[in-house]
Amino acid sequence: MAFPTETVYGLGANALNEKAAAKVFAAKKRPAFDPLIVHIGDKEAASQYVTALDKRAWQLMDTFWPGALTLVLPKRPIIPALVTAGLGTVALRMPSHPVALALLRAVDFPIAAPSANPFGYVSPTTARHVRDSLGDEVGLIIDGGPCPVGVESTVCALTEPQAVLLRPGGVTLEQIESVIGPVRMGEPTQTDRRSPGTLLSHYAPRVPVLLLKPGAALPQPKAGERLGLLSLAPRSDARGYTRTEVLSADGNLLDAAAHLFAALRRLDAAGLDRVVIESVPETGIGRAIMDRLRRAAARD
Repeated sequence: MAFPTETVYGLGANALNEKAAAKVFAAKKRPAFDPLIVHIGDKEAASQYVTALDKRAWQLMDTFWPGALTLVLPKRPIIPALVTAGLGTVALRMPSHPVALALLRAVDFPIAAPSANPFGYVSPTTARHVRDSLGDEVGLIIDGGPCPVGVESTVCALTEPQAVLLRPGGVTLEQIESVIGPVRMGEPTQTDRRSPGTLLSHYAPRVPVLLLKPGAALPQPKAGERLGLLSLAPRSDARGYTRTEVLSADGNLLDAAAHLFAALRRLDAAGLDRVVIESVPETGIGRAIMDRLRRAAARD
């Protein structure tokens, strides 16, 4: 079953049932070393699945749950090893989308739900994206409209004295630090198995991608080359490009995040030879956008 969250559509299964979770891994062709995020419908339920909730955890849950923040915490044995990739931690969050919350509160178990797309591909932000990506692998898709945040949740680990931001996302580093103080950023070039979405190549379309350095001029298309462009705001120098996608009419980063994955999917379907992507400012949610773009541009 696929369902909407405020970030992206998730492919859900009973997080306490290893056989159900295995079906999610099989449908996505997801490697077993990549853990699933466990979704709950009530923050007080967190203590059923983790062994420790310190002051920082409660401060972050009180501030950002329900919302686009995932916390990595020491797990209880009730969570199967397959769900957590054999680790002693679990990634836990409470989504804010009304459909997701209604679903979570209607069942008597937490739901493990990675993004509802083939592993490593562009994440889905509409029900149609799910159907296009997974087809008959998904028996039921709940259509809750486009996801308003548009990039995955922020993943923050609270398993050491200083909190570590493992994956930037819908809740910004600045917002987290305003609640619990300094947070260490995880190394973007190294995989951290505690969080999904930290492989060097991820969120990637099939068409080759060139990510421009900040302020770089647009390359001009070669003769006969079908070149696509993804830009933050409208540009007047995109002459000769076969297809252009603009993330925001006025350069708004929140709009850009909401439109990012849908724009990448349209470019991927346009029969292009290559896609050029403009960098965005790495402030606020721009940090999450650039994380996704760097991984989309990396090739295995």
